[in-house]
Order: sequence, then structure tokens, then C-alpha cells
Amino acid sequence: MSTTILVIGLMVFFAHFLSLQFRKTNIPDVLVLMLVGIVIGPVLGIVTPDDFGKIGSLIATIALVVILFESGTSLNITTLGESLGTTGLLTTACFVFTGLIVAIMGFAVMGLELLPATLLGMILGGTSSAVVIPMVNSLGLSEKPATVLVLESALSDVLCIVGVFALLQIYTQGGVEPGRLIGSVLSALIFAAVIGVVGGIGWLLVLGKVRDFPNTISSTLAYVFIVYGATEFLGFSGAIAALALGITLTNFEKFGLHHIPSIDRNIEPLNKMDLDFYREAVFLLKTYFFVYLGISIHFGAAELALMAVAMVLLVYVMRLGLTRMVFRNESYGLRDAAITSMLAPKGLAAAVLAALPLQYGVAGGEVIRDTTYMVVLVSITLTAVLVMLYPVPQVRRFYSFALGKQPGDTLKVAAYKPPQE
Repeated sequence: MSTTILVIGLMVFFAHFLSLQFRKTNIPDVLVLMLVGIVIGPVLGIVTPDDFGKIGSLIATIALVVILFESGTSLNITTLGESLGTTGLLTTACFVFTGLIVAIMGFAVMGLELLPATLLGMILGGTSSAVVIPMVNSLGLSEKPATVLVLESALSDVLCIVGVFALLQIYTQGGVEPGRLIGSVLSALIFAAVIGVVGGIGWLLVLGKVRDFPNTISSTLAYVFIVYGATEFLGFSGAIAALALGITLTNFEKFGLHHIPSIDRNIEPLNKMDLDFYREAVFLLKTYFFVYLGISIHFGAAELALMAVAMVLLVYVMRLGLTRMVFRNESYGLRDAAITSMLAPKGLAAAVLAALPLQYGVAGGEVIRDTTYMVVLVSITLTAVLVMLYPVPQVRRFYSFALGKQPGDTLKVAAYKPPQE
């Protein structure tokens, strides 16, 4: 236990250094943190997932919730509305094509049966909020593509979760109703968003009174956990609720509440201290999450590693072409489009879902789990390497050709900056 505490303390200081180096060298800190976790975990055996017990996966989930909430406070609702069409197209197409690529490889090359292969495709269909959002914030993308990437990562998690549980229901009960499946997806998204918005408005009305109590700077995060937990308990997406709650707290004026005098007088918005505290919380939890993810990686057979590399390469080639198609009529610059094509890493949702087929007794469950862990590692590594290499002139020229955008296009859109009080 003392070793674990020592490692956690050292990691926090190390993470500050990595964040500084990211700005100077373009080497993503998330990759280094995960590699550190792999070294001290599976390689050297200094720390194991069992050392963290149940608190390990719990804090990983808390990290995801706080990252989504803090990201929501940085989103502009006007830009969000303008980006919904692009987000929906990119999210749906990338999820479907990723699932098809992985499922076909699982069925035709790895020898999995149709249902397990499809399960593997569903598990790996989305992108990771815990990876994408910190990188979007660090890379300073323009506002619209940053919003698209944040929303895609949150929405695709819902598609993965609903899809996997639907397939497991087919396995255990022999079938699933298509109408009920579509209804589950829509309700998980719509009702979760409504809960987040209503919860955000309610919190704005009581925040001023809460601040009269001592030691309340963390009360908003506690409220986010309550909203997340209640939403999940009701069967909807807690992640979407947390994101919607964050958006509401910093965009409440767009909801027209200032036109209602009795409400407007009671609204107390978040201040700079609040936002700084949330960003610091994201930093600490992000550090823990990626080290824990590295410690939790399972290394399977060498052929599974090769399959994971092949899957990830095919998915990223597909996403490059998809980005060109989706962004062809948009005014996004070359750098924004190129980074969008790179940000398709897998993470927490995939790692958690990977263990379910084995628990349900699905044939090939162990292969699904080990392949997923390898894809998580390879995809995060490839994303980080591509981001790091983008400033190289030859790499920029490749993306200029592949995406049909000139390098000068990057000057058309101002760099995205989170709102400040």
C-alpha cells in the first residue's frame, strides 16, 4: 500500500512536467502516463490493479465524469447547435464503419463466430472521452471541430454501451426488438440531456445560497456526481447528463432565463475560481486514469497484438477518408481536419465493456478482452504519435493531399480558447 501511495504522489509531479513538455515538444502526456503505468504494472510488477481494489475502477469512472463536465463548461451552446449535423454524421459513420472493420476481421481472420466478432466491433466502435477531451484542450483546436470531437466521444460511448448490451441480450435470450433498441438509444441521449439541463438550472438557483456555507468549492462536483448517479439509476446516460450539466452552467443566458425576473435575480454563475478548480481536478484525475489504464493492460498472445495493430491502422485510414468527406464543405483548416482524423483512440468504455463477454460466457470472450486491451494501447499510441509528428513538413503535406485542404486553410479559423470569467 505504501508503494502505491508513493507512486501516486510521484505521478502528480511527473504529470506537471509532462504537460509542460507537451507544449514544447508536442509529445502527448497521455501516452507517457500510460506507458509509465505499463512499466510499473505488467512489465515490472511494482503495482497491480489489485493494489487499488474496487477504488481503482471507481476513480476511473469519476475521472470520466469530471472530464465530461469540465469540458461542457468550455463549450458554447451556439457553436454546439451549429455542429450537431456534422457531429451526428461523423459519430454515426465512424461508429458503423469501425464496427464493420473490426467485426469482419474478427470473423474472417481471427476465427471468431459471428456474434462474438460483432460484439468486438461494438466494443471498439467509439472514441474515448478521457483521451480525446484532454488532447483537444491541449492542442487548441478551433471551436467548432473541438465541439464536434467532444460530442462524438460522449455520444459514441452511449452507442457502444447500448449495442453491447443488446448483443448480450440476443446471446442470453435469443433476440432483441429493433424498435426497443432504437428507443433505448434515443431515450438514453434525450432524457439524459434533459436531466442535465434541468439539473443545471436548478443548481444555478441554489448555488448562491450554497456558497454561504464553509468549504463549498467542491459542492458543484458533488452535485455532478449526484446527477450522474441518478441518471444512470434511471437507465439513461450519466455521461451525457454530466456534459449537458456543464454546458448549462456556463450557457444559461442562452436559455432565456434572464427574461424571467424572479429567476434571474437568484442566478449565481460559476466564477473563475470554480472553473480553475475543475481544471485542476481534471488534471489530477487524468493523471491517475492513464497510469491506472496502463497498469490494467493485459498482454495477450503476439498474434493478437498484430491483429490489434492491423485493426487500428485500417480504422484510422477509414477515418481519414471519412473526415475528408464530412469536412469537405466546412471551413475548417488543415490542422483542425488532420487532428480530427487522428483522434479515434479507444479507452475506458472499451476496457470496461471488454470484460462482459467473458462474464456472460460468450465463446471467445478471453480473445475479445485481450484484443480490446491491445487495441486501446495501440490506438492511444498511434494517436499520440500522429499528433507529435504533425508539425513535420512531410506529414503536413500528406494530410494536405489526403484531406484536400491547403496548409494556408489553417488561418481561416481562430484558435479555440475556453471561456474565462
